Amino acid sequence: GAPVQQDFLPLKCDACGEVFCKDHIRYDDHKCSSAYKKNVQVPVCPLCNAPIPIQKGEIPDIVVGAHMDKNCKYNPAQQKQRIFTNKCLKPGCRRKEMMKVVCEQCGGNFCIKHRHPLDHDCKASSHPTSKAG
Repeated sequence: GAPVQQDFLPLKCDACGEVFCKDHIRYDDHKCSSAYKKNVQVPVCPLCNAPIPIQKGEIPDIVVGAHMDKNCKYNPAQQKQRIFTNKCLKPGCRRKEMMKVVCEQCGGNFCIKHRHPLDHDCKASSHPTSKAG
């Protein structure tokens, strides 16, 4: 092996417990096999971008893999419909929005253009008014 440096304080790796000099104390520098126990970054699913919580001692790749098999919401076939699911209730309008745009008066779901009570023949009251008025 390489000669051991003598001009250093021995540093103990907090993951595997081995002793290293300052040049090799980082997990990557000594290919630490226990680093995953200490690595508290939350991995993110590459498909659906959901953070995947990991318990201490679990290996991120395995946990993310299991998520992708079981819980992952990403489905390329459904991706297009899944994003725009909030259809405008105004007759004749085919728009869909990414998020719900709910009329405060009648509770109906509309597109941005028809969200105002005056723009969708709001059934909530006889004379729709804007909240500001």
